[in-house]
Amino acid sequence: MIKMKIRNYQPTDKKNVISLWEEVFKPDKIHNDPKTSIEQKTKQNDKLFFVAVEDNKIVGTIISGYDGHRGWLYSLAVSPKHRNKGIGTSLVKKAIEELKKLGCLKVNLQINNDNKTVVDFYKKTGFIIEDRISMGKTIY
Repeated sequence: MIKMKIRNYQPTDKKNVISLWEEVFKPDKIHNDPKTSIEQKTKQNDKLFFVAVEDNKIVGTIISGYDGHRGWLYSLAVSPKHRNKGIGTSLVKKAIEELKKLGCLKVNLQINNDNKTVVDFYKKTGFIIEDRISMGKTIY
């Protein structure tokens, strides 16, 4: 039996994480480009970027962040071949555990409103839909 392990992202993971994200996400904007996202996150050096590894292969990722006020979850991805095995839930729990250690009191995330599967997943992990409007501005 192969065991899944969660660990911090390492620079040698970059190629495999990009491949996973290209399989799972649709990088249609520069701020969603896997290479750009990884480079920007690793500049932070905050140790809040995790990968799930099974049989020496990256099968999942999550990026989390903390600004001193709120925690955030980003880029939760699980290989389609490895879904429904608890990998996504384990990644979310790991990110929240690390955010708690930093003193974080609340975690937020954003989901495309047409992604019912992901909404249902996060509800199962204890998240609720809040009455908010998400706004953004591209500045590049």
